[in-house]
Amino acid sequence: MRPQPRRWQRYVAIGDSFTEGMVDASPTDDDAYVGWADRLAAFLARENDSQHMEFGYANLAIRGKLLADVTGRQLDDALALQPDLVSIVAGGNDCLRPQADLDALADDLERAVVRIRETGADVLMATSCDPTWAPFLKVIGRRVAIHTANVWGIAARHDAFVLDTWTLRSLRDVRMWGPDRLHLSTLGHQRVAAQAAWTLGLRDGDRDWAVPLPPAPPLTRLEAAQGHAAWARTHLAPWIERRLKHQSSGDHRLAKRPELSPVSVDDAIPHDPEDSAATDRLNSDQFSSARTAAMKASTSDSVVSNEHIQRT
Repeated sequence: MRPQPRRWQRYVAIGDSFTEGMVDASPTDDDAYVGWADRLAAFLARENDSQHMEFGYANLAIRGKLLADVTGRQLDDALALQPDLVSIVAGGNDCLRPQADLDALADDLERAVVRIRETGADVLMATSCDPTWAPFLKVIGRRVAIHTANVWGIAARHDAFVLDTWTLRSLRDVRMWGPDRLHLSTLGHQRVAAQAAWTLGLRDGDRDWAVPLPPAPPLTRLEAAQGHAAWARTHLAPWIERRLKHQSSGDHRLAKRPELSPVSVDDAIPHDPEDSAATDRLNSDQFSSARTAAMKASTSDSVVSNEHIQRT
């Protein structure tokens, strides 16, 4: 049964790189990202504006953060803003670690949801994206699947919304992912934002954002080899180095929107993910880069990647 649409006026997003918006590049700041939560906030602002209602949005998410970081300091700061809607998406970075205690993660996440619900605010959770279509991520598939099942269970017990990206099959396309193969592209974030609005009962009709893109031209072997090499050099090697040094990409970074403030309605979710508002954000150069560098890993690269993930 579809939820009854309602209006929220104080939306706070907490989480990791997914909610920070990587790698949906900001058109105005080379060191910032837009992302699904910003796009959802713009949609909510537009809905409220049509009813002459105020709207404020804060985004406290920081890349690289573990679940404990999100349910600790981030949650404390979020509740201090007195939100009526909180999106909490975390645990993906924990699932990259082979020794992750999934039961403990679920308990921590559930306590956080309870804290939010006790204030009267609504909660928007999210599943993980299905990683099994990308060979080099299959190693974490079981852990991610268990975490996703736990999200559904927590949401059912506490009447939370769930942004279901696991079954959003349109995301199983390299064009929906950035060159690092771990974070969504602009097109991917637009699809997720549309799914989030639908989850909250704010969109009806055909779920056009769930329709896969037309097939892309196949890569040549040379393009594939170049893409693998560039990815390993630019993204995999630095990630392994950070893990060995016990560093995070989010170390010393601050939240991009630490306070509730109005947002522009101009960045609201396109009604059609294939319309010009969406496709203009991927010019031909960006598409070529995404197509080459964000393609599925080959079997040999998958073995190397899986070994490194298991060791670290």
